[in-house]
Amino acid sequence: MKLFTTRSPWWCALVALATTIGFSALIVGNADDGGEFTATVASTQFGYSFGMAVIMVLAALAVTTEYRFGTIRTTFQAVPNRAAALTAKATVVALVALVIGELSAFGSWALALLLKPNAPLALDTGADWINVAGVGVVYAFAAVIAVAVGILLRHSAGAIALLLIYALAVEDLIRMIPGVGDDIYQWLPFNVANKFLTGDGLSNVGRNTDAGAPMSTAVLSQGGSLAYFAAVAVALLAIGIGTARRRDA
Repeated sequence: MKLFTTRSPWWCALVALATTIGFSALIVGNADDGGEFTATVASTQFGYSFGMAVIMVLAALAVTTEYRFGTIRTTFQAVPNRAAALTAKATVVALVALVIGELSAFGSWALALLLKPNAPLALDTGADWINVAGVGVVYAFAAVIAVAVGILLRHSAGAIALLLIYALAVEDLIRMIPGVGDDIYQWLPFNVANKFLTGDGLSNVGRNTDAGAPMSTAVLSQGGSLAYFAAVAVALLAIGIGTARRRDA
């Protein structure tokens, strides 16, 4: 499999795991069991967005490096149906992202449990399980988005820069637009994905709190948020595939 024939996917996977688990451990490790900030299930997943950014780099490179070195021509010669070839590639990358996401999410939760054994970190509710197990699902669809961007741009630096700038900055900056910023932000994909993970904040309920604080302003339900995020990913992939079919490799 071409994805694992270079070092970059392995390094990206390790960095994603280290970043996600490391940031989560830093937050939970500094929580005060008897104070205002109590470690919660939601706080164990604090670093998931940083790991997701790395996963999107991995996914973009899975496509752009083929264009860079010309191996995409070999791929299309072996599988003349470009839509099938690119869909298969996106599927493989999404599955890899899913596995890395689950490892990072449950690794973060397990380490937090070791650091704060007396904190309310048990996965007792559906909200708790979604907040942890759902990370891999979000990573998978984020990887599909990254593959789509890679297909459209075909240039590693450009694709990575666009993905990182958008994922880490653009959505938050849009909130600052006077009047309409918050309304637009409610429908932006990564904010919506966060709604799927955190719902109404039930996984953010700590020992000293009566109710968890909502961690996303998206107006959709959790199920609707996942469907919306998935639809965005599939739509972008369809646009990318359609573009790839009309131009030279």
